[in-house]
Amino acid sequence: MADNTEQFEFIQTVEGNLDAIVADFVAGDHLWYPVQGHPEIRRAPDVYVALGRPKGHRGSYRQWREGGVPLSVVFEWWSPNSTFAKELETYRFYERYGVRELYTWDQVRRTFGAFVREGDQLVPVDVSEGWTSPLLGVRFEVIDEGLRLYRPDGTPFRSFRETVAERDAATAERDAA
Repeated sequence: MADNTEQFEFIQTVEGNLDAIVADFVAGDHLWYPVQGHPEIRRAPDVYVALGRPKGHRGSYRQWREGGVPLSVVFEWWSPNSTFAKELETYRFYERYGVRELYTWDQVRRTFGAFVREGDQLVPVDVSEGWTSPLLGVRFEVIDEGLRLYRPDGTPFRSFRETVAERDAATAERDAA
């Protein structure tokens, strides 16, 4: 569950744009259960992609029902009340259960983190010049306003509001013609 409106907008924007460009399953604020028979082992990433899994509605992502495929890419938004201990616990969970890429944004410090799997570890990468996800082709840049994401074709991610405004403008223009 989003802790604030900025985080909620992030979840909507990232999930919506990824769902439009990725052929696989994308979800936001959705429970992942990686171990059958252990419902206490779970996380609800802000946004995730499960490559190789079909789109469609699910009550939760139960890995054993998804061919054993773990989440591929996870996006987490560290909110103002987040603690280092909680962030480390979350990072270790994703590392332990096979996430291949982890992206984090710290709302307070305005810092971006990127981690990619090397063997059995998630290793931090240098993001000082921006970063492009090897799995998704999405580019990340930290700018004055915050974190900016770009589709593989270079088009910036659009917020839900921007997408609706563009759609409404196109409809009005079409109706006027």
